Amino acid sequence: MTSLGSVVRAGVRRRRTQSVAIGLAALVATTCSVLGGSLLVASRAPFDQAFARQHGAHLTARYDGTRASADRLAATAHLPGVTAAAGPFRTVTVDPEPGPGSDAPAGVTMAPMTVTGRVPAADGVDAVELLRGSWPAHPDEVVLDSGYHDQEVGVGGALRLPGLPGAPTLKVVGSARSVSRTSDAWVTPDAIDALTAPGSTPGYRMLYRFARAGSADEVAADRAALAAAVPADALTGVQSWLTAEQGSDRNTALFLPFLVAFGLLGIALSVLVTGTVVAGAVGTATRRIGVLKALGCTPAQVMRAYVAQALIPATAGTLLGVLVGNLLTVPVLATTGQLYGTSSSGLAPWVDVAVAGGTPAAVALVAWAAAARAGRLRTVDALAVGRTAGTTRRDALAARAAALAARLPLPRPLSLGLAQPFARPARAAGMFAAVLFGTAAAVFAVGIGGTMTWAQEAKAHRAGDVVVHPARPDGPPPAGPAAGPDRADRADRAEVTAALDAQPGTAAYFGTGTEEVTVPGVSGSTTVTAFDGDSSWAGYRMVSGRWYRGPGEAVAPATFLTEASIAVGDRVTFTSHGQEVTVRIVGEVFDPHVQTNELLTDAAGYPPGTAPRPDSWTVRLKPGTDRTGYTAALGAALAPAHLIARSAEPQGSSGTILALRSLTATLTGLLVAVAGLGVLNTVVLEIRERRRDTGVAKAIGMTPAQSVGVVLASVLLVGAAGGAAGLPVGVLLHRATVPAMGRAAGLHFPAPAVDVLGTPALVLLGLGGVLIAVLGALLPAVRAARSRTVDALRAE
Repeated sequence: MTSLGSVVRAGVRRRRTQSVAIGLAALVATTCSVLGGSLLVASRAPFDQAFARQHGAHLTARYDGTRASADRLAATAHLPGVTAAAGPFRTVTVDPEPGPGSDAPAGVTMAPMTVTGRVPAADGVDAVELLRGSWPAHPDEVVLDSGYHDQEVGVGGALRLPGLPGAPTLKVVGSARSVSRTSDAWVTPDAIDALTAPGSTPGYRMLYRFARAGSADEVAADRAALAAAVPADALTGVQSWLTAEQGSDRNTALFLPFLVAFGLLGIALSVLVTGTVVAGAVGTATRRIGVLKALGCTPAQVMRAYVAQALIPATAGTLLGVLVGNLLTVPVLATTGQLYGTSSSGLAPWVDVAVAGGTPAAVALVAWAAAARAGRLRTVDALAVGRTAGTTRRDALAARAAALAARLPLPRPLSLGLAQPFARPARAAGMFAAVLFGTAAAVFAVGIGGTMTWAQEAKAHRAGDVVVHPARPDGPPPAGPAAGPDRADRADRAEVTAALDAQPGTAAYFGTGTEEVTVPGVSGSTTVTAFDGDSSWAGYRMVSGRWYRGPGEAVAPATFLTEASIAVGDRVTFTSHGQEVTVRIVGEVFDPHVQTNELLTDAAGYPPGTAPRPDSWTVRLKPGTDRTGYTAALGAALAPAHLIARSAEPQGSSGTILALRSLTATLTGLLVAVAGLGVLNTVVLEIRERRRDTGVAKAIGMTPAQSVGVVLASVLLVGAAGGAAGLPVGVLLHRATVPAMGRAAGLHFPAPAVDVLGTPALVLLGLGGVLIAVLGALLPAVRAARSRTVDALRAE
């Protein structure tokens, strides 16, 4: 161990508190950076790997078989910009149900299924990956896509098609995965004729890869080229690979802006704490620096010693932060990897290396700048420190502040403390910045928590007091629009409405029925929620437009509008069990089921007799009605119909919201702790410098309680100013982060989701700066009060 190494080791041991502060700040900054960087890089990796492996389609186009011939469509493979194409494949939509030999009960209604006639393809565009079983070899065999909405039938089971002549049956011989989500199932090309309903014509599906398809504008241009190359209205729908890619990482993308914000706060605190610790160490060890130089240390060696004292805890915090960040990354990305069949853990080694090198480098740079004063000090000046009276401008400012504070009608310990920050303006500025960032982190965390609470309430859209649903042996139905029972189990409308109308406490009610439909240009199935009755009070939160007011109108979330490439005011047609229903979108609803496509409309807009029958009823009670008694009476009336009534209970938070809240609480706690340690470090330096003054004050009668009061009063002004400044910073950070989180997840947060901080909350959060400062100063204040007077008087 060299003499310089001994100096470094002694300095780290002597400043344990400061070392902990630097290490914690580096840990928070590194954890956020690793987690955010890994999510940014790796969240798309599973999709990108699968897309490259399967030669996924940039555009999947569906054509009307009555308006375009197969030869005309095949010619589109040679359009300018098209680098590869597959098809045309004939395609139909069928309504299957589990057939003989399936585990699912008979009569279960499955989601509409898009079936494509295609031979197995090991290369070319959309090389469908066979997961289990084999590819169809006969017309009565089918392979199901692993992403098909209803997985009621597995390999070895059968599908029955009751809507076709003879109710044909298809044997499920395999399960496959298409990263482009081009179809729900595949059969042999010659099987399509038997699956086509009388009087209808199969459509065609073409799969394209383009030279330029990396942005929405480029994809839109490619789509326009396809539409221009075929007869008018022949192109009925287009699915973009960008939509599939966005859907693959919506949940993980939600975390990125949130983590960037915390990462910036962590880096700012890390730099701030490092600078104040090193500058404080130099300021309080000026005489020690003079001794080191007198013993032969060069200015560069002195600077390296102080930089190393900051780098040791920073490196330890960085390494721990890399580990914690990777541990948090793996579970977040595990689901995405499983979805696309990739074995990658989601960890990005180069992100670890970049962060592990960047954080200590930033600390070293700041520490070097703060330690530069130690190198510039002349040996004689350093050795003479404390032996002459201060005559600098700063000393004059401190004297004037002390004189002004003495005139205030306050207890003397309080006036003494209020004047102390003016004696060390730079040190007070460091404490101010620490409190500012700590307050900003707290405001940001409370704001994010309020937004997540709003989102959870919007997702639950709980408006009624009582819910009616069919009795099931396994308890209440799961939440969500796709949780409805099968058609055979749905309640008789007249029976339910008669029972509800007969109850004196009923104020209003509506029924809810759901079904899966197909929409041109939207991959897979879309869940339609059809409301029976006045649903204007259903509790859904609107982003834009309005709730529907009658038949032929609908509302939809941003995820559906994006995938269908439509906007509020446009019309959309969906196919429900062979019947086409056209509705106009009149509003965008906030419904954060980010992995599903949904439409919400009036059941009266369906052709007569085709709307899904309600499977649940939501009831609002008149004011003053006993909910328990009402529920019991209604349940007894509906029991013969095998229906039950229960009080509407709030739903628990989703996994994503719980994860965001947990991360928010953890990271905020660490950042506030770092801010408090920054205050503590500054107070410790002040107490050490004023140790002799404290001894004199105790010798002339100052009590321990008054000593504590002086120290706490010294941080009040700085804490109040830091809290006041941190309040708008936290609010602005929250207002910038929430919309970015929404855009990343394909959602739009309306103004009420952002304006969640009321005036009382802002006032309390502003006072949080004082609380951070007081709590940070409390421990050193108590230790100073407990110090012996004789020991303090011996200090130089």
